[in-house]
Amino acid sequence: MVETLRVAILGATGLVGQRFVSILSHHPWFSLEALYSSPEKAGARYGDVVEWAIDDRPDSWIWRVKLRKLDPEAVAGEKFDVVFSALPSEVASKVEPVMARMGVRIVSNASNLRMDPDVPLLNPEVNAEHASIAETQIASRGWRGWVAKVPNCTTAILTLALKPLHDEYGVKRVLVATMQAVSGAGLRGVSAVQITDNIIPYIRGEEEKVERESRKILGGLEEGKITLSPIQVSATTTRVPVLDGHLEAVFAELEEEPGSRGEVERVLEEFRGNKLRGLNLPSAPERPIVVRREHDRPQPRLDRMEGGGMSVVVGRVRLDPVAGGVKMVVLGHNTIRGAAGNGVLIAELMHRLGYL
Repeated sequence: MVETLRVAILGATGLVGQRFVSILSHHPWFSLEALYSSPEKAGARYGDVVEWAIDDRPDSWIWRVKLRKLDPEAVAGEKFDVVFSALPSEVASKVEPVMARMGVRIVSNASNLRMDPDVPLLNPEVNAEHASIAETQIASRGWRGWVAKVPNCTTAILTLALKPLHDEYGVKRVLVATMQAVSGAGLRGVSAVQITDNIIPYIRGEEEKVERESRKILGGLEEGKITLSPIQVSATTTRVPVLDGHLEAVFAELEEEPGSRGEVERVLEEFRGNKLRGLNLPSAPERPIVVRREHDRPQPRLDRMEGGGMSVVVGRVRLDPVAGGVKMVVLGHNTIRGAAGNGVLIAELMHRLGYL
C-alpha cells in the first residue's frame, strides 16, 4: 500500500498541462491538490478558462478547481510531495531553481537545465540509475529540493527504442528523420493555414535537443556523475498534419552485426527496462516496446495509444548493410510518453527510490 502523496501542476492549461491533469486526476498514488497558472487566469475556475483539446477528459471535479497564481514562495509553503511543471521554458528557467532552493521537488517538462550535469534527465526504462544525481544536485547547489527533467518528446521516443539495441549490439551512430505531430507545438504553436496540406521541414531547436539529450540519456553513471555516450546522433525534424504521435525513421549503425531481422525484433519486444523490475510503477507499460510486423505499421492513428500511450511502437525492422546495422520506423505518443506520462512515471520512480 502506497501512501497518497500531495501533488500540484504548474502551467495546467496548456496541452502538456492538460495531459498532467487528465493523468493525475485519477492516479492511485498522487492526490492532485492545486493547479497554478498565469496571473491573468488566477482565481478563475479551471473549466471556465481551459481550452480543453485532448481526448481524455479528467474527473468532473477538476473543472471546479480555482486556479492559483504562480508564486514560488506560495508553492514552497504548501509543502507538496512533488510538483509537476508544464511551464514554458522561459518561465521555468526563472522559477524552478528558486522553488528547488526552497525545498520544492519538481518534475519538469521544460527544456531549461536538461543538459546540466547534476540534473537527472530521465526516461525510466532507459536510465533509472541517473535518478541518484538528484543527491549531487542538492549537495552541489545547496538546494533543499531538486529538479528532475522529462526529455524532449522526440528524444524520449527515440532513446527507448535504441536502448535494447545498444545493450545487445552496441550503437555507434544514429541518423533519424522525424514526422512530428502538431500537438508537439502546443495550443498556439502552428496554425491551420501553415500545416494543412503541408509539411514544415524545420522545428526550431528540436534537432539540437535530440542530438544532445540522447547522448546524456544513453550515457553512463560513474562516481556520481553522468558521462555522455559517445554515440553520434544526427537528426532532421519536420512537422506534419497529424494530431498526436511522432513517427521517426531511424538508421542505427551497430558495433556487432545482428544475426537476423527476427533476432532484432525479439530483442526489442523482450525489453522491459531491468532497473524497473519489481518497482510496480503504475504508469510503466507492461511492454515498453511493441513490435509490429505488418509492412505498413506503425501508424499514428492506429498505434499511438499502445500501453495507454506509454509504449513505443516499432515496425519495418530491417537489417541494412548501408547503415551498417538496422533501420526501423518508431512511433510514440508525444504528449504522453514524450511528456506528461513520462513525467508521472519519473515521479513514481523517484518515490520508489526514496526521493519523495
